[in-house]
Amino acid sequence: MLYIIQGVGVTLQYTLVSLVLGSLLAILLVGARLSPYRWLKGLAIGYVSVFRGTPLLVQLMVVHYGVPIMLNTQNAHSVFVSGVLTFSLNSAAYLSEIIRAGLDSIPRGQYEACLVLGVGPWDRFFDILFPQAIRNILPSLINEMIDLIKESALISVIGGADIMRRSRDIAAEQATYFGPLLVAAGCYYVLVLLLTALVRFVKRA
Repeated sequence: MLYIIQGVGVTLQYTLVSLVLGSLLAILLVGARLSPYRWLKGLAIGYVSVFRGTPLLVQLMVVHYGVPIMLNTQNAHSVFVSGVLTFSLNSAAYLSEIIRAGLDSIPRGQYEACLVLGVGPWDRFFDILFPQAIRNILPSLINEMIDLIKESALISVIGGADIMRRSRDIAAEQATYFGPLLVAAGCYYVLVLLLTALVRFVKRA
């Protein structure tokens, strides 16, 4: 049981690193969507469409197995790199839509005021609009983190030593699945409960 619970740290590591990297990429995607250049906007729309329209497991397999073969460099990256890269790319597509929705919730008059005052695009986005959007979308960001925690179980398919992988190892060793999987489910459930409580706290604040 302790061996499975120790996988919580691994799961959180994948989740937090992927969320940070995914958020940075999402900001770039939002900037591209708001860009006056059609080709840049088209790339961002295409990116979001592809990563939201294909299964995460397929994306993980492509990154871990397909890309090294395509580049003729098998075993070019570790399980951790493959997992973080896949989760970050996938999460960025969803986070970009969340951030864009947050920006759309800001009154149009603030955009117009920035234009009248001559505020540059960079300052307008990061100093005025984005801080307001963050307050509006914080619960949605935490919900995305909850989804990412549950989706991170897929890393066990390619050998990641997370909660799910450890429960499968114990199950194979003891020739019984119910107990180990129940412990794994309990670990995920507790993590989700903690983050759900955080969402409620943020909404009340």
